[in-house]
Amino acid sequence: MTLAVDAPIVTEQRTRAPVGRLLWSELRFMIRRPRTLVALGVLAVAPVIAAVAMSVATEAAENGAGDRTLQSVAALVSDNGLILPVFLLLLSLAMLLPMLGAMWSADALAAESQTGALRGLLLAPVGRARLLAVKAFGVAVLSLVAVLIVTVVSVLAGLAILGGGGMLTMSGTVLPFGASLGRIALLALLVTVQVWAVAAVALAVSAATEHPLVVLASTLGGLIVFTILGNIPALDWLHPVLLTDAWESLGDVIRDPMPTDGIVNAVLRALCYLVIGYSLALARISTKDG
Repeated sequence: MTLAVDAPIVTEQRTRAPVGRLLWSELRFMIRRPRTLVALGVLAVAPVIAAVAMSVATEAAENGAGDRTLQSVAALVSDNGLILPVFLLLLSLAMLLPMLGAMWSADALAAESQTGALRGLLLAPVGRARLLAVKAFGVAVLSLVAVLIVTVVSVLAGLAILGGGGMLTMSGTVLPFGASLGRIALLALLVTVQVWAVAAVALAVSAATEHPLVVLASTLGGLIVFTILGNIPALDWLHPVLLTDAWESLGDVIRDPMPTDGIVNAVLRALCYLVIGYSLALARISTKDG
């Protein structure tokens, strides 16, 4: 005679890490990289050096030294410290900030593919779209932090070293302090969107290779080619699809009144590159086996 013993049925349940913990873990891992800390440190020091250099040049021009160009720049920045973040954001957008966005995109996928870490993630029961979203989040946050560092330090250095309580616009008017900070914040947001667009394209390249230098070279080389093509009048039919061709219109934030056509065009163009870049990255990582 056999006895039937009722025993609890044990079922395996697949656990899933909370999204917030995944995002924070990825962001902390990227920030701890030495090259990331060095890059952010350079961004924090550069505005102070630029403010000191402008102050010295201003004093020299006021004493009658220098050519007309130097004297014109001195007249623009003298007691107009809030113009410093505008100059530095537009100058950094030309190469420095896109280079950092491409570097972090290369670290997100290509560098981990080179070390074999990405293969382990791809073999794990983790959705490919979710994995790419976590990587893209880290790149986007670091890009935003880089722009914020340049902006905040430039504002503080400009006010402390160059002085001024408002902003002299390119239209010849003076914006009050609050409105000036609003224009600077708008420019920081616009620059961030442009860097995100470059990083999205770099992330697509990063998903297709395991060599980080290939990501940097192809992304920066593409920006250089875009800039050259944008300066050729005979290729004006091609200019509407060039990302860098819209960057000149971002300087309209220091016009009074501020024209919006060029700014809206720049944002829409960047959003198109964002969608294309992330779509290509997702298509590649969905079929990637290591």
